[in-house]
Amino acid sequence: MDSVLWRNRAMTLFDRIPMPVAVCDADGAIILANPAMAAEWGSAPGALRDRNVLELFRPEEKTQVVRIVEALRLGRRSRYPVAVRWEAADGVRRHGELTAEPVSDTADEVPGLLVLLRVLGEDTAPAAPETTAAATPSEARILALLATGATTERAARETGLTRDGVTYHLRRLTERWGASNRTELVARAYALGVLVPGEWPPKAAAAATGGQPIG
Repeated sequence: MDSVLWRNRAMTLFDRIPMPVAVCDADGAIILANPAMAAEWGSAPGALRDRNVLELFRPEEKTQVVRIVEALRLGRRSRYPVAVRWEAADGVRRHGELTAEPVSDTADEVPGLLVLLRVLGEDTAPAAPETTAAATPSEARILALLATGATTERAARETGLTRDGVTYHLRRLTERWGASNRTELVARAYALGVLVPGEWPPKAAAAATGGQPIG
């Protein structure tokens, strides 16, 4: 009975926090959001459940997220700030900082994330247009390796990333391009000009790597 009482009190306090807050799993999927977080998206807190925070907030530097994934894999427990931008429910583009803090009942348990949003201001300049064809240099290198039939482990070894880092990039590409599997990812990479057609071994296009084509 006491545990139920304390849980109800904790939930009441969580809902009353004026700062936007969410509890997520290790992959960033929202488990619980408070009303302040839901208000940013003009929805009820329950409507944000299972949404990924990276779908809602756009990191200014994707490498920040990769570093957090790798730190969690290594069992590090710290606060991780990420500079983000987003367009709120009222249509206003804002920028701010997400702080992700690992939380778990035991040191051996895979941690969840307590995510706090600090709104720093509004953007007055027009947003730069985004293109679904864009791929970062790291993503282009991974796609070139996948086109050869490389496994996640080999792609990690040859790019200098961790296995989790490669998986993160592939998940983001899958979401961005709406691909259903890795074969479709590679096919779209060729169609979008990320990989050079007719080359073997596969090469990333110069436009995707910021320099010369690479294998």
